[in-house]
Amino acid sequence: MQHPILWIHGEALGPANPALLAHPGRPAVFVFDTELLAGRSATSGDPGSAAEAVSLQRIGFLYESLLELPVSLRRGDVAREVLAFARAHGADGIVTSAGTDPRVAAICRQLEQELPVAVLPVEPFVALDGPVNLGRFSRYWRVAETAVWAGWSPQR
Repeated sequence: MQHPILWIHGEALGPANPALLAHPGRPAVFVFDTELLAGRSATSGDPGSAAEAVSLQRIGFLYESLLELPVSLRRGDVAREVLAFARAHGADGIVTSAGTDPRVAAICRQLEQELPVAVLPVEPFVALDGPVNLGRFSRYWRVAETAVWAGWSPQR
């Protein structure tokens, strides 16, 4: 890929996003997924499956995080919006970062039907043993906090 666009998703918001680091200055897009915001899970394979709607606090967090990144913001069907953004920029591919949410992989498969997609690995925040409940940050943090602080000591 010589002229990719970058798809930034909610699992890698920050200046250390691998796609942003690997392709500085390339056009980047984040799409507020209307299905996910409404609590529907269209990319899960079961359009009628119920999911928890995204809270206003989470939307605010996403928005504030995105304001610090060089991204264009869109709202709608993620794959459709990313492809429209790619076409508008004459892109020959899409670069994104890996995610644990199965929606990320499903959307990548949709995108790959029209353009090549490169998925870059993300350096984990913390290494954890076993599966982690990612449904709520507080549940994740209860497990991760011990590992995060285990090796930390205050600077003297």
